[in-house]
Amino acid sequence: MSGGGAAAARIGIVGYGVMGKAHCHGYRVAPMIRALPVVPVVTVLAGRTGPAVAAAASAYGVPEYVTDWRRLVERADVDIVDICTPPGTHAEIARAAAAAGKAVLCEKPLAVSYAQAEDALAAVTGAGVLHAVGFNYRRLPALALMRQMIAGGEVGEVRLWRATWLSDEFTDPATPFDWRFDPAMGGTTIADLGCHLIDLAMWMAGEIEAVCAQSQTFIRDRPSPDGGRRAVAVDDASSALLRFASGARGTLEVARVAVRRPCDFTVEVNGSRGTLFFSYARLNELWHGGADEDERRYGMRRIRAEHPSHPLTAGWWPIGQGIGYGASFANQAADLLERWPAGPWAPGFGEGAAVQAVCEAMEVSAARGQWVRTDEVLAAAADHGRRPGRGRAAG
Repeated sequence: MSGGGAAAARIGIVGYGVMGKAHCHGYRVAPMIRALPVVPVVTVLAGRTGPAVAAAASAYGVPEYVTDWRRLVERADVDIVDICTPPGTHAEIARAAAAAGKAVLCEKPLAVSYAQAEDALAAVTGAGVLHAVGFNYRRLPALALMRQMIAGGEVGEVRLWRATWLSDEFTDPATPFDWRFDPAMGGTTIADLGCHLIDLAMWMAGEIEAVCAQSQTFIRDRPSPDGGRRAVAVDDASSALLRFASGARGTLEVARVAVRRPCDFTVEVNGSRGTLFFSYARLNELWHGGADEDERRYGMRRIRAEHPSHPLTAGWWPIGQGIGYGASFANQAADLLERWPAGPWAPGFGEGAAVQAVCEAMEVSAARGQWVRTDEVLAAAADHGRRPGRGRAAG
């Protein structure tokens, strides 16, 4: 831990599934890898189902649990509300946490619509509380190095950016209908998987000004709990062309019906002077090829992104031992808590809302079958906010 006299940053986590577990892990490990000004202490876990959240709290080493997230938000022993619930609940919980004066970390995507994301952003900025969105893949050393090299001009001017994310999560037609197939609660595949890639795209290559997308639902209904079938309104797969404000161009593909693809994503940048390539299947590696290199070594070379000179490797294992998925959450917790309580935190709700605008532009584009500018999404949300009877939620 970071010093016996360090104060505690007390955290309440809403949601006890995979993300709740990952965030608990991150807080537990963060002081082991970095000297922090505060000690993270998860004081309470919230979940709707009593026996399940009780079991999770016991397994994660959390001393208390509640079955109503509102009770967690109002507790005096919670400084940070960490939201790990389905996306359709994010904005409501974030608004309540901001109104209670709590700092907020929200899992991605920030919301299931740009209007919701904008409301959540207005709430945290109006209340003046710290806020962040859990785009944890920014905290993988290889991707952080990729961004560092791009920013340092090592590939020249970015011309092309491309990414894919393939999963087999929805491949089986017998998978029962749950919140993941409800766009009002789980969002689309574009928002669920695509938001990570869009965040990386904007982090590396700047603002996305327009998209042209296509989507398809291959398995159109799923078994429902009542024994019948329920229609699916979520895309199984989507892809898009991207146009960046810088003049760069890009492509993006996401799918949850790619057989034997468990969680495979790739990111590639082609610049005027070089190329960078990352594959999550080999997450400690970054491939680089530069136009100025010796022609006899033509091609790409592998960088082991585990050296102490690389970002986000400090405090981890010796070179060659590997830095994995869980490390992204520990690095995330450490990055945020290093800046406690003054902040700022990054990526914040502003970045989360910007990503949501691109997701929504893709959804609109797929429905229309044409290019859509992201500023159309912003204008539509502003117009909706001006309509009689419509009030933006505030902190």
